[in-house]
Amino acid sequence: MRSDTLPRASCHSAGSGTVQPTDENPFALFARKMAEQGLPRQLIILFGAYYDEIVHKHTGLIPDETIRPVGSEDLPCISSLERYTERGMQETEHAVIIKLNGGLGTSMGMTYAKSLITVRDGQSFLEIIVRQTHALTQQCGKDVPLALMNSFNTETDTADALSRLDADDMISNCFMQHKFPKVDRTTLQPAEYPENPDHEWNPPGHGDLYSALALSGLLDRLLKAGKRYAFISNSDNLGATLDMRILGYIAEKGIPFLMEAAPRTVSDRKGGHLARTREGGLILRELAQCPSDDLDKFQDIERYGLFNTNNIWIDLHALREHIRRHGLLKLPIILNPKTVNPRDQHSAKVYQVESAMGAAISCFPGAQAIVTSRDRFLPVKMCSDLLAVMSDCFVMRKDATLIPNPARLLPPIVIDLDKAYYGSIDKLEERFPHGAPKLAACRSLTVQGDVVFGKDIVITGDVVIRNFSALPVRLPSGMHIDHDITIE
Repeated sequence: MRSDTLPRASCHSAGSGTVQPTDENPFALFARKMAEQGLPRQLIILFGAYYDEIVHKHTGLIPDETIRPVGSEDLPCISSLERYTERGMQETEHAVIIKLNGGLGTSMGMTYAKSLITVRDGQSFLEIIVRQTHALTQQCGKDVPLALMNSFNTETDTADALSRLDADDMISNCFMQHKFPKVDRTTLQPAEYPENPDHEWNPPGHGDLYSALALSGLLDRLLKAGKRYAFISNSDNLGATLDMRILGYIAEKGIPFLMEAAPRTVSDRKGGHLARTREGGLILRELAQCPSDDLDKFQDIERYGLFNTNNIWIDLHALREHIRRHGLLKLPIILNPKTVNPRDQHSAKVYQVESAMGAAISCFPGAQAIVTSRDRFLPVKMCSDLLAVMSDCFVMRKDATLIPNPARLLPPIVIDLDKAYYGSIDKLEERFPHGAPKLAACRSLTVQGDVVFGKDIVITGDVVIRNFSALPVRLPSGMHIDHDITIE
């Protein structure tokens, strides 16, 4: 659909230039609501295409019978791309790093930008990302800009933090994620919630990256500045840095879009997996796109062995050409059933229209995926993930790159913290006042109940610490724990 074409269930312009709803044209209500918020016409048209799918009962579900698995043996491995390193170094002057920075980290009890969490040596995710970018520019002698896709929730916090970091120049590369109106599941009209109108809108998922990049004008500015290859990743993933092997590979082979996929483990079974269509093209299926009858197959890590790390590479020339020919990228719809007030399960039932950034792999002929190193996927979704990244399971190099501790000869650590006492950042900091214990020799750590950890505690092997008493237990500083502890 071109950006100057209205969708079927769409809107028409009245003489005043405003959109008037009609009985035959329910989408006009959405179009007017979005226009009143100042959202661009092209985005309204894109939402109209998604709304058209809702009206015609296109659920966005991807049945298992319509796809087939992709295995590691079917794709190139990052370790086989060493010969493209030199080409990658040559292409750094044409590269840009984009971080998804719209999250608040609500699953960790946060009300501010997740990238501002202090993670190592008193530095936040954002500070480390800025350091990584500066180090890369110094290393290659070429300017590699950093761009951030913020949300309305993170824009102000992020700008303030960049100012304090003397990184004001990066503020000009910040752009805003859009918002979509929620759809009432009963009436298929715009959801209403007068008590808090903000609840009538939802973030459209990180699939909005392509629309936001184009409509903000940043895409054109980057291309005008000679930038061509964008590496995109989550701001909470400190393992995701510009890799010269991959950069050289996509430049040498003329690849328009590339996804870094990694072997699934049990902990990844709910993450979006890679598959092929019947025609042989690559496709991403998220959990919300899986029919309930196929959930067992979706979570079968032997059947679908590769998941999307959300480390994405895209040729900006190819993106602009796609938009010029077809309009904004219309990604496979994710229809997320929610309540209009997420904290009130008795409020009106709505659909949130969302999309996934990695789903664009099905939009570009010649798109590819590679099997990446697990070291490039270090996400922090919960406090247990943060504790691992804070610990000596990882070390930070001079260029601010976070890597697994070479001295650790074990698989990735498994940490399970009692959410009642460690479920938020504040609670985690209260119970680890001196930072993370030494975990380099620890295979797994489970903590149940209220336990406060002293300074320089060392934990080795598989350890379970349980406090069944009504009072908090304080573990003394310098303690070496290599066995289970139970306090009655």
